[in-house]
Amino acid sequence: MLWAAAGVVTLGFLVALEAAARHHGFTGPITDQVREVAFPPKSGFLLYASMALTMVVLTRRERFVAAGAALGIDAVLLLVRWAAGADLSEGHPFGNGALWVVLGCAVVAVTRRTGRDRVLLLKGVGLGLLLVTGRKTGDTWLLLTSETRPLTLDPYLAVADRALGDPAWVVGRIVEATGPVGATALDWVYAQLAVAAVVVALHQLRHVASERRFPRHHLVRTFLVIGLLGPGVYMVFPVVGPVFAYGPDGGPWAVADLWPHTLPQITAPQMIPFDEITPRNCMPSLHTAWATAIFIHSRKGPRALRYAGTFWLIATLTATLGFGYHYGVDLVAGVVFTVTIEGALRAADRGWDRSGMRLAAYGTAVFTALLLSYRYLPMEMARHPWLYGPLLLLAMGSVVYGYLRTVRRWEPATAPAARPEPQPEPA
Repeated sequence: MLWAAAGVVTLGFLVALEAAARHHGFTGPITDQVREVAFPPKSGFLLYASMALTMVVLTRRERFVAAGAALGIDAVLLLVRWAAGADLSEGHPFGNGALWVVLGCAVVAVTRRTGRDRVLLLKGVGLGLLLVTGRKTGDTWLLLTSETRPLTLDPYLAVADRALGDPAWVVGRIVEATGPVGATALDWVYAQLAVAAVVVALHQLRHVASERRFPRHHLVRTFLVIGLLGPGVYMVFPVVGPVFAYGPDGGPWAVADLWPHTLPQITAPQMIPFDEITPRNCMPSLHTAWATAIFIHSRKGPRALRYAGTFWLIATLTATLGFGYHYGVDLVAGVVFTVTIEGALRAADRGWDRSGMRLAAYGTAVFTALLLSYRYLPMEMARHPWLYGPLLLLAMGSVVYGYLRTVRRWEPATAPAARPEPQPEPA
């Protein structure tokens, strides 16, 4: 009943989002997803990642069959498009096969499976489709922010960022100095964040097929909740980022072409108009939020996975600042946002005890205080950076510390190994 209710709510949300998108003259997540059954997908890597999540419920033999079917379908579709003279430059030339396999698993679950096996396979299909649907939903949200929020709050964040030493300008110059090699590597890390998340999720879900059940908490849950709640904050706090508001990508809408070499002057900030194309997707930084979630969930993996999670977090933070997509204060808010959601999800699994409720309430209060300070105290933050800079980092650190302290209490203590009692020796 819980899964059915969640499915109904999700479907209703997608229909409402599709209607809103149609109202503003573009397609929504449902249409975009259906289109990728036959047309070149926007991201073939994402579709294969979603198929990998679905395959966690399959046996080893079934996984080989599914992977082979996906590759074969993609090869046939590629030949058909090439023979028909279709434009192969738009979208990825692969990925449809993975989507067909996921949908085929749903058909097999309904027609060939019964009982717990059917439920488990449908959960796997739902998990894979949710990853893709979450991406499509996010893209639609971004378009809606640009259509419905004509004014942005970038000057407020540019002034507030002085408290942190203008990290977007500093890191932007560093990335520029690394040349095309550094920029290309960071761009790949930034673009393939979902693939990194799938790697961690597959490690967490590796025993699903043998145990015939999903773990109570895993990375995909956190990812989906971040993607669901984050765009709502975009609508409340619309920001386009320094490379648009103060850099060359903003064109005639930019305040000035300053990023990353010249700091903007400290003056009383005002909301500025911007175009109807650029997404208002900066506050909070969801790339930072997702990279933080990957880092948290990789902590209990093997050493290679822990190193990869750390690398992805550092590289993502560098890319978000170095490409001018975010201000430093966006990253602080993104970390608090993720740690609060992660703590709330873990608390919900435990039945919302007092410590869990306290952690969720505190994280929410800190996140709200950050947004209010960025909006109403930017001038004070810029004038007293040695006070407000440490306060911002302390607020973020207090949420992280509260999370670590609470979660450690929840984890069962490891019992010491029993020592064999000395036995009397035979005479």
